[in-house]
Amino acid sequence: MRALLVEDDEMIGRSLVHALDNAGWSVDWVRDGALAHSALADGGYTCVLLDMGLPRIDGTEVLRRARKRGDATPVLVLTARDGLDDRIETLDLGADDYLLKPFELRELLARMRAVVRRRDGAAHSVIGTATLQLDLTTRDVIVNGVREVLTAREFALLHALLERPGAILSREQLEDRIYGWGEEVTSNAIDVLIHGMRRKLGAEAIRNVRGLGWRVAPA
Repeated sequence: MRALLVEDDEMIGRSLVHALDNAGWSVDWVRDGALAHSALADGGYTCVLLDMGLPRIDGTEVLRRARKRGDATPVLVLTARDGLDDRIETLDLGADDYLLKPFELRELLARMRAVVRRRDGAAHSVIGTATLQLDLTTRDVIVNGVREVLTAREFALLHALLERPGAILSREQLEDRIYGWGEEVTSNAIDVLIHGMRRKLGAEAIRNVRGLGWRVAPA
């Protein structure tokens, strides 16, 4: 899964990028509100971690602009602003959750999973179809009742496909969901990844639609 981290503090930013990478997230990190606005306009994020006190454009304005143009990407606000009015204003603007600094990494990851589940319309931590499910908490895939372990990129790819079973995602869309800025992506990276996943999940688990992309059957 791909996250946008908007944080101007160098120490906090580096620490979060490292921690999220270890947790299986692909992270793009920007340090001011103007760059955050541009990155969000490009899209492709599963979740946004947004600081409020940003250079150039304040985090509140970044959030306001995103929601005004119809961007529904889950936004988890990370801030030291602990006033009640600040929290109310941020949530009313469209933030999905609000976490005060300093925080524990385990809580941050749990809240990220929760806002993604809510966006997916899932009250529980498992999404998918009758025969193929993805556990967002353990990051396992469940195939006909049998659990299999996934790598971080396998998880990200399957999560993208299972958000809307039956929908076709192109090579570019999948690359955007799996890889962050600056990561070298070979022309056949998605093909190799899907080939390995079919060995785990079965040949028909992920289907190719010639000339368009890949999909997971809706039932």
